[in-house]
Amino acid sequence: MSLLAQIAIFLAAAVIAIPIFRYFKLGSVLGYLAAGIIIGPACLGLISKIDTTQHIAEFGIVLLMFVIGLELQPSRLWVMRKPIFGLGLAQVLVTTLGIATAAYFGFDQTKESALVIGFGLSMSSTALVLQLLAERGQLNSQYGRSAFSILLFQDVAVLPALALLPLLGVAAAKTVGPGGWLAIKFLAVLGTAVIGGRYVLRPMLRIVAATRVAEAFTAAGLLVVIGTALLVSQVGLSLSLGAFLAGVLLADSEFRHELEADIEPFKGLLLGLFFISVGMSANLELVREKPLTILGLTMGFMLLKVAVLRALGRLAGLPRAAGRGLAFSLPSGGEFAFVLFGLSATLGIMDTEIAELLVLVVTGSMILSPLLMLLHDTVFKKKETDSRPFDTPEELYPKVIIAGFGRFGQIVGRILRAKKIPFTALDANQTQVDFLRRFGNQVFYGDASRLELLRSAHADNAAIFVLAIDDVEASVRTAELIRKHFPHLKIFARARNRQHAFRLMALDVRYTIRETLISSLEMSEKILETLGLSKSNAIDTVRRFRAHDEETMAKQFAVKDDETKFMQTVGESAEQLLHLFETDAAQPAEEPTGRRKAANAQ
Repeated sequence: MSLLAQIAIFLAAAVIAIPIFRYFKLGSVLGYLAAGIIIGPACLGLISKIDTTQHIAEFGIVLLMFVIGLELQPSRLWVMRKPIFGLGLAQVLVTTLGIATAAYFGFDQTKESALVIGFGLSMSSTALVLQLLAERGQLNSQYGRSAFSILLFQDVAVLPALALLPLLGVAAAKTVGPGGWLAIKFLAVLGTAVIGGRYVLRPMLRIVAATRVAEAFTAAGLLVVIGTALLVSQVGLSLSLGAFLAGVLLADSEFRHELEADIEPFKGLLLGLFFISVGMSANLELVREKPLTILGLTMGFMLLKVAVLRALGRLAGLPRAAGRGLAFSLPSGGEFAFVLFGLSATLGIMDTEIAELLVLVVTGSMILSPLLMLLHDTVFKKKETDSRPFDTPEELYPKVIIAGFGRFGQIVGRILRAKKIPFTALDANQTQVDFLRRFGNQVFYGDASRLELLRSAHADNAAIFVLAIDDVEASVRTAELIRKHFPHLKIFARARNRQHAFRLMALDVRYTIRETLISSLEMSEKILETLGLSKSNAIDTVRRFRAHDEETMAKQFAVKDDETKFMQTVGESAEQLLHLFETDAAQPAEEPTGRRKAANAQ
């Protein structure tokens, strides 16, 4: 079968399976797994050779680890340090020890194998859990925040796990010397990556971004991922570890959101292919041979995780409802277990048959997890409400996004910073971004008229969008995206002129301000005062002019496409404005005389 035919089968399977599973709120991950099982050699046999597919699909995990690294900003970890390194660390340690003890004493596994099994099963699927919580509107609940903290720690724990896995392989082989040498090589690579990330990666990305060629920046982002992964793999460590390091090194850079937006499409497709390949490689013969064993192991480790999470919730002071919600949210295994068990079998830490059995166990737990959350919602959610207040770390997802950080956007940003209101600033001019970051401004490089970038900047969690982009067409495109994909956002837009304002008003942008309006009005007020009007009279004149101008804008917007009627409103507006101030015609003539007499008296 040709490669093109195989791609067609993969795409057809995904297109059919994903909508069905999403419709029943079971998540896209399960859809990919089911699609792989159906088209694989164990079922329909549409694709019999899966080795090539697995090699390509593993690159999806590499990109996933890079994106996870990008999300792990030091500032983000610091804000949630207590729940992450308290609740998260406790969950991983207790669950790992519990499962590892059972595997060592109950199933005659080696110490190394039992430790890998315990750690692998202690992980939960970040993609699956966050998606299920988001679909139910529970991400901002108290147990949703706690679940997020635990998942974040699990993502952090991936780094030492990937680093230590080859050392466990050395220990399993009963050799000593290479392990110490591997640790030295790892530290050397880590140091090289850190130095290279600061003095090579960022300058290189700045140069590429300055060209303003989107394809070149995307290629540079992929080169960063692949290059770092290959560098780390040269010393015997995993490609995933290298990609993770690259992400962490760029997590606080101005390119974070743009890189995530560029990588996301590749990550999504290849990660989907990875889950399909996992489904294709599922040993269904093992299911037929040991159905009760697989079911028992699945239920056993899930019940253990539920018990551990319930106990930790109580120790953390969570209310009963929140503690129970936390326990029902994270009992399944995660996609990282597929990687961990596969690598462990390759390194000889555990038998291949055990790895295949555990993959089926994790798959079963991921299938049961949505059903378990559905059961929780049905039985408990209506009886109890989680009303206890809790701290919301706003810095994780700022409520304000400023698109365009030029002169206009910077003033808005300075005022927000003075009031200690966090915001995310985006600007497509790399030179401008580089200059502003020298003065401590948290500005990120990227074109805000791209949907992927807005999602990467967490526009779905924001409340206000300041549209201050200088380019009119880019401004209108961004407003269209916001209205279509993030209708909850309140847009405050800067307009270059009347026509720009009309185009924004057509998109139901309710608050627009022309960039020269306020400054022109303020100057007019000072001119009137200098000519002799009292301060109150000058302010009132400007206020009435602005009200009249806004009323005229509304009338002109209604006929903006009819040139004849538009020109008619211009004439009518001028006449109305003249009539409006006719009653005040005598006042300006009297004021200067009085002002001059007062000046002479002084």
